[in-house]
Amino acid sequence: MALKALDIYKLLPKKNCKECGFPTCLTFAMKLASGKADAETCPYLDEATKQLLKGATRPPILRVKIGVGERSFAVGEEIVLFRHDKSFVHPPGILFLVSDRQTTDEIRRVATRVKDEVFPRVGELLRVNGIAIRNDSGSPEAFGKAVRVVEETAEFPEMLIAGSPASMEAALAECGNYRPLIHAATAENHGAMCSLAKRYGAPLAVRARGADALRNLAGTCAAAGVQDLVLDPFPETLGEFLITSTLIRRLALARSAPELGYPVYLDATAPGLEEAALSLGILKYAAVMVTTPRNPASLLPSLTLRQNIYTDPQKPIQMTPGIYRVGNPTRGDPLLLTVNFSLTYFTLLGYLESSRISCFLLLVDTEGFSVLTAVASGKLNENMIRDSLQRFGVEAETGHRTLVLPGYAAPLSGRVEEATGWKVLVGPRDAAEVPEFLEQSWKKAPGG
Repeated sequence: MALKALDIYKLLPKKNCKECGFPTCLTFAMKLASGKADAETCPYLDEATKQLLKGATRPPILRVKIGVGERSFAVGEEIVLFRHDKSFVHPPGILFLVSDRQTTDEIRRVATRVKDEVFPRVGELLRVNGIAIRNDSGSPEAFGKAVRVVEETAEFPEMLIAGSPASMEAALAECGNYRPLIHAATAENHGAMCSLAKRYGAPLAVRARGADALRNLAGTCAAAGVQDLVLDPFPETLGEFLITSTLIRRLALARSAPELGYPVYLDATAPGLEEAALSLGILKYAAVMVTTPRNPASLLPSLTLRQNIYTDPQKPIQMTPGIYRVGNPTRGDPLLLTVNFSLTYFTLLGYLESSRISCFLLLVDTEGFSVLTAVASGKLNENMIRDSLQRFGVEAETGHRTLVLPGYAAPLSGRVEEATGWKVLVGPRDAAEVPEFLEQSWKKAPGG
C-alpha cells in the first residue's frame, strides 16, 4: 500500500542534512509520497528501507514513452479507476497495422495517411499516433525492409510485432534509436527480447494470458533490467480483456502487485469487432491499441470518444482568449463577445459560418466556463470585458465601439456600457438565432 508522508518521515534518518537536495527530511518525505523524489538520493538509508520506499512511493502505473520527437506519446501514470474520481491522464495511442507481406506502395500509403490525416475538433487535432509493423512473413529481411519503408515515409511512433528475436533485431537495426515498442516478450523468448530492449533503450511489451502469468513475466523482465514495460494480457475475447484489464488496474492502484503497474496493450484487429474493441479499450484501460487502417467515418468516432474520455472533467476545453475573424470582416462589421469555452465558440462559429456573415469574435477568458455559468460565478463581468477590449486593441481592429453581448449576459449590459463607454446590444440566448439577429439589428447600431 502507499505510504503517507508522515509514515515515510518515520523511516528517514531525520538529519536534515540537505544532501538529498531538499531542505529537511520532512520535505523529502512529502516529495517521496507524491512520487517526485527517489529514495536513492538519501545517502543514510539502508538497502532494505530503500527498497521498501521505492515500492511504496513509485507511481502505481509507470509512465512509458513511445517514439521520439513531436509525435511521440506517453502512456501510464494513471491514478484512478474511474474517470469521475479525478481524471484519466494519458490518452491511449492508436496505431494502424501493416504487414511485411504488403507491397512497398501499400505500406507507404498507410504511413502517408498516418502522417497527414488530421481531424480538427473543438480546438484540438485528432489523429492516429503511429504504425505497427507485423512480421507475418517470418523473414528478418522482409521485416527490416517494411520498417525501412515506414522510416523513409514519415517520423512517428512505431510498434514492431515479431515473435522471432532475429526478425526483431533486423527491424531494430532500422529504427531502434527512435524508441519503438517491441512486441512481445513471452515465456519462451523473454531473455533475447529483454536484451534487445536494453540494447536499444526501447519499451517492451510482455505477453501472457491472464494477470498471474503477466505478473510473473513482467517481474522477470523488470528484474532483467528493462524499465519500460507494456502488458499484453493476450485475451481470447473482449470480455476476457475487460475482466483482466480491470483486475490489472485495481491491483496496480492498490499497489498490491507492483509487477502489474504498467500500461496495458490491446490488439483491436479482430474482424467485425474493431470499433467495439477500440471503444472498450478507450473506456477500460488500454494504453496502446493496434487496429487495421479504418476509413475516416469509422475512425472518427473512436478518436472523438478518446478525446472526450481523456478530457479532464474538472477543466473544460478552452480556446485562447483574443479577437477572432469569421469570414472576411472589414472595419464596421459586427463585433460579438463570447467566452473561451470551446463548445460555445465552435457552436457559435458554425452558425455564423453557415450564414456567411463576416464578423469579429472577442473571446474573453472565463477559464472555460459557459456564458451562463461564467455570469453566475462572476467569471464574466464588466471589468473583464473592459480589460479585454483594451488588451486586444479591439476598437483599432473593428473601427467602431459597438459590442454584441450573449443573451445570457444581459444582466451585465448596463454595467458594461458604464465601464467601457461602448454601445452594447444584447443578442439572443440561442446561438442558432444570432445570424438573424445580426441581419435585423446590426444595421441599426452606431458604426454598423
